[in-house]
Amino acid sequence: MVCCRRRFTFVLLGVAVVLCAPTLQANAPAQNASSSTSGRSTSAAPQKARTPVSSLDAGSVRAGVYRNPALGFICKISAGWVLRTEEMNTREDQDATSSNDKSKASAEKSGRVLLAAFSRPPEARAEDVNASILIAAESAAAYPGLKEAAQYFGPLTEVTKAQGFETDGDPYALVIGSKTLARGDFHKDVGTRVMRQSTLVILAHGYVVSFTFIGGTDDEVEELIQGLKFVSGPHGK
Repeated sequence: MVCCRRRFTFVLLGVAVVLCAPTLQANAPAQNASSSTSGRSTSAAPQKARTPVSSLDAGSVRAGVYRNPALGFICKISAGWVLRTEEMNTREDQDATSSNDKSKASAEKSGRVLLAAFSRPPEARAEDVNASILIAAESAAAYPGLKEAAQYFGPLTEVTKAQGFETDGDPYALVIGSKTLARGDFHKDVGTRVMRQSTLVILAHGYVVSFTFIGGTDDEVEELIQGLKFVSGPHGK
């Protein structure tokens, strides 16, 4: 379980950044994001883990859309949002090398933050919840015994509860286009506000790919999720 707790820094770091603005330096340069129909069932469909591909495609952002052709999805980023993907990966690399991981290369092989997007710079304080999108990919081999995407929510729920979040029921299946993902919903009282978090998980090409959406209301979270689409073709159109 200790290994799982360490691996979940990809998801939890995004939550921590929203909750604790000073974790990123105030003078970090901001990257601006230039400018589906979903179904629900009571149980998540099983997805078997596979051996990861040799290199993980980091994807790219253009015209306000994050695209990852290798993993077969795109995700819309609202106008005016800022990106902190590189900063979060730099932090993760530093944490990995300081915790006896051999090198940055080994950290990249384990997994990467693919997208970290925020409605405002995380270091900018405000009363409302800082809406955000965090997408990460981790090697499924890092989780011995992981056979289905829904199993990811076992240790994830334990760790999110330790961070003060409460679950909104059991994980369930969410259909987006031709893909079925496992979804878990959480909430946390932050002063007079309520932070809503939904994490979607799919197993793809030997990776556990997680999509975490954070907002101040259920409607805000759902609107962010609607920007996620699974696509086919070399250019992810």
